[in-house]
Amino acid sequence: MGIVNDDFDGEASDDEFGDGDGEEEEALNQDEEDKKDEQERQEGAKKVHLFTLPTEEELAEEQNQIIAPAERMERIRGIIGVLADFKTLREEGRKRKEYRSLLLSDLCLYYDYNEFLMSHLVELMPFGELLDLLDAQETKRPVTIRANSLKTRRRDLAQALITRGVNLDPIGKWSKVGLVVYNTAVPLGATPEYLAGHYMLQGASSFVPVMALDAKPGERVLDMCAAPGGKSAYIAALMKNTGMLVSNDASKDRTKALSANLHRLGVHNAVVCNYDGLAFPKVMGSFDRVLLDAPCSGTGVVSKDASVKQSKDEDEILKIAEAQKRLLLAAIDSCDHTSKTGGVIVYSTCSVMVQENEWVVDYALKRRNVKLVPLGVDIGKDGFTRINKYRFDPSVALTKRYYPHTHNMDGFFVAKFQKLSNTIKTPKAKEVFRSDGESEEEEAANCDDEDMAAEAANCDDEDMAAAAADGEDAGVGAVDEGSGAPETPVQEEEVQVKSVKKKKEKKKKKEKKIQK
Repeated sequence: MGIVNDDFDGEASDDEFGDGDGEEEEALNQDEEDKKDEQERQEGAKKVHLFTLPTEEELAEEQNQIIAPAERMERIRGIIGVLADFKTLREEGRKRKEYRSLLLSDLCLYYDYNEFLMSHLVELMPFGELLDLLDAQETKRPVTIRANSLKTRRRDLAQALITRGVNLDPIGKWSKVGLVVYNTAVPLGATPEYLAGHYMLQGASSFVPVMALDAKPGERVLDMCAAPGGKSAYIAALMKNTGMLVSNDASKDRTKALSANLHRLGVHNAVVCNYDGLAFPKVMGSFDRVLLDAPCSGTGVVSKDASVKQSKDEDEILKIAEAQKRLLLAAIDSCDHTSKTGGVIVYSTCSVMVQENEWVVDYALKRRNVKLVPLGVDIGKDGFTRINKYRFDPSVALTKRYYPHTHNMDGFFVAKFQKLSNTIKTPKAKEVFRSDGESEEEEAANCDDEDMAAEAANCDDEDMAAAAADGEDAGVGAVDEGSGAPETPVQEEEVQVKSVKKKKEKKKKKEKKIQK
């Protein structure tokens, strides 16, 4: 049984009586539609072809003018159309760089982003899809709630909320506990069901890390950055309130909300604590599973905080990334690789920046004996293995990215590790990436021949000895075999900092000698 389509009733009748007139008519109609589509495509191509890049004088005049948003968007789409078929549609003598530069400027002005953030977003996906992402970031995501299986079932919760005037649906086939709310006649944070702990107001994207962690009853689990408690409560529900769940947060004030939510949701197997995540390998270890939802820049949740568009710069992103690296190493060191059921670490952020996601994951792969494994969740786009100047381990493709325009949830990144042993790796110099993403090997390759010649001409025996010493120190973070490997990520980072400082000092001495 199905809905009858009136448009095809006549054709269906002709087929029943064996008459071919209907088929001929349908073929003619299809030909006419194809001709119209082709004509529209050609007209669209002509419009794109007619797009002319403004001259420098015209762009200078625009600085003192106010351009209507619709006019600017028309120019954005025109540039994107040209870049899609650059060889045939570009103006004679114009370079791709000129088109990209103007596009970046227009996108920044239209969507109110700073140049740094926009220049990184344009690298993530094709320009046409980028517009969808930017538009999606301008609108808030649907309200979602998670049914607390410790106290109720999703079906019963949905029925109770519907009777109170809440319009909702299951969030999707990929989740058994999520509900999406379209509109409501009552405040969702004040219903009897909410106060009784039957559900938690929680973003859909934050379900994924817990589903990837896949905690089992009876295990020892650490949630390293747990506040306000939505993920911890979900983990406890999967563990059926058995085993031990350590819910930690570095902010003492945030642990108050964490404790309140765990009490309301009926969690009995959790211990709330207030430690710096870096201290956990010493304070408490041997966990079967560890979840690190790391502090991040928030570039995936612009719809919640529009100030991110202008407030983030390169220095801040790199500082955040360095903190995330250290936390991830601490999370790995807190996990027990001999666990019969676990040995799993899940890393997640609400950021779309490569520096906070794939770069951090790749860093951990090179410094700990872990491997990436599939998340076990059906949705998401594969992580990048190469983008712009970055090159990552091929297994980084097993990580998942989530975008507002494709999954209708906040921008998110999730990676799942399996710990193989407690070995601490010491990467070679060519594997070490500087803070700007360029490797030491690439830096040497990019040196000018004149600089190399000048340095060679001014080198004496002492310089040669210094260069040899630099070669020994090239492995940033390397540790002498006799001294033993650092026990914690903090100690390892201190070794790296000292090595980098020594290297910079020697480089300055060499530059002074060259100048003399």
